[in-house]
Amino acid sequence: MSDVLSQNEIDNLLSDMSSGTVNVDDVLSSQKIQGEIANYDFRRPNRISKNQVRTLQNVHESFAEVFGYYLVSRLQTVVSITVTSVDQLFYSEFILSVSNPSCLYIFDIEGTDGSGIFELSPQLALTLLERLLGGHADNMEKPRNITAIEQAVVRGVIEHAFSDLRNAWKSIAELNFKFQRLEMEADFVQIAPASEIVVVISFDVNIGTQTFLLNLCFPTFALEEILAQLNRQQITTSSVAQSASKIKENMSILSNQMKGTFLTVNAELGKTKVTVKEMLEMKKGDVLKLDKRINQEIEVVIGGLRKLAARPGSLDGKKAVRIIRPLKEEDIVDLDLQVKK
Repeated sequence: MSDVLSQNEIDNLLSDMSSGTVNVDDVLSSQKIQGEIANYDFRRPNRISKNQVRTLQNVHESFAEVFGYYLVSRLQTVVSITVTSVDQLFYSEFILSVSNPSCLYIFDIEGTDGSGIFELSPQLALTLLERLLGGHADNMEKPRNITAIEQAVVRGVIEHAFSDLRNAWKSIAELNFKFQRLEMEADFVQIAPASEIVVVISFDVNIGTQTFLLNLCFPTFALEEILAQLNRQQITTSSVAQSASKIKENMSILSNQMKGTFLTVNAELGKTKVTVKEMLEMKKGDVLKLDKRINQEIEVVIGGLRKLAARPGSLDGKKAVRIIRPLKEEDIVDLDLQVKK
């Protein structure tokens, strides 16, 4: 195809032709000689139209949003998932792009005769494990194969991802995604012929300050009948409505989960030091002198973190504390310095 001319170039060309500066025959002959022709690869046709690609992007943006909310509740940190691209590739190209080792979760697309791949980068799998098992995952681990016990931990997250994916696809078709197996090496995965076109949806998963890769791979022959029936306008409208309702639903679920979450609250009256000899000689009625005075504030520790300043007292005959103020950063630093002294 020839390059598209701008409006200014068209106006200048018409003006030159009218004035006789440019010969039309010369222009046409030069275009035949110098014009660039774009090659069309008949071995690699676009199996999915641009409208269908946009529809797939809308569906998976809805999935990314809902799955992101789930990860926030499980990992107890900031998580966001965004769709970065929807590509059509040869299956052989996709397999070559997979890192080694990797976490390739094969799933059956029930209602079709195909299977798909849910690919986690090894760093993402290890970060999920670290957070789920109580760690902070501040340092990036070197990629490695996950153990059988670790596979069982991550599988719960993957099963929930398939559930969210099924709900996102309801706007198009009633599909069920059923976990089949986990593979660590791409060479052992064969869901389509090497020359088959597959659709690869890529996501960026942001956990805290770290960004990881997640891919979904669908063979086009498994989705042809479904995509052929798509009406983009209807799908977009229903996806937007479903996304808005999902946000409200997930916010309600998160709020209810937070309300039912238990935290340990400790009020520390003070500290003291005794020798082993003094401890062994203690008897009923002995008094320990603490480092706090009666009129001094005490610390309230919530979930292992020093949060509030309070004063001890009693309420209805029971021991109690009255919250005075939240602890500031300088208060905590001063207390640390006093302990060191």
